[in-house]
Amino acid sequence: MKIEIWSDVMCPFCYIGKKNFENALETLPFKDKINVEWKSFQLDPSLEIGKAVTTAQYFKEKKGFPEDQAKQMTDQVTQMGKSAGIDFNFEKAIITNTFPAHKLIHLAKKHQLGAEMEEELFKAHFLDGKDVGDIEVLIKLGENLGLKSGEIKDVLSAETLDHEVKQEIVEASQLGISGVPFFVIDRKYGVSGAQPTDYFKEAITQAFNEKTVAQNTEKDLSCGDEGCEI
Repeated sequence: MKIEIWSDVMCPFCYIGKKNFENALETLPFKDKINVEWKSFQLDPSLEIGKAVTTAQYFKEKKGFPEDQAKQMTDQVTQMGKSAGIDFNFEKAIITNTFPAHKLIHLAKKHQLGAEMEEELFKAHFLDGKDVGDIEVLIKLGENLGLKSGEIKDVLSAETLDHEVKQEIVEASQLGISGVPFFVIDRKYGVSGAQPTDYFKEAITQAFNEKTVAQNTEKDLSCGDEGCEI
């Protein structure tokens, strides 16, 4: 069974959702039968590539939120993060265009390291205060997972993977996805937001059981010249 996750590394709820989803997955006896694919989404593609601002600046200049309101919002998310084992550090977090980061994720996916690259980027952005739009930062993060610096530089400096990233963003729109995180289970069910671990566990289990029943029903069909019967 396949589960696709649309996400942006600048989205704190995506990080919380990732933790809760992975915690749920670890408890399932059939976890090895589930293929997880991370998909690209940009919360703010209008940001200038290569330019970075603090979280406080972003909320004030881009969203028009007063400092007190912005802090109240980040404090609430910080508390949510703690329940998922994440120590958000919004005072250090740098807001930037995440398109280059998504290109790195796509490269990592080709090496079966998509989830690991997502984790590296989330940590870099939300915990370490690194600019995940900076090429040198991205090269280092990729190297941490064993990717070759030359390959990373080639991908980030060229347009080789641009189409793949943009295509997934378009695909999200076609599926009616307007916010992240968004989990598509076996192309039949959608789960929106950073749901609790138990919610993910129940949703995945239900979808897996339904798929198993459907597969077994197909196997039980007996077909002859006059048609099929169970």
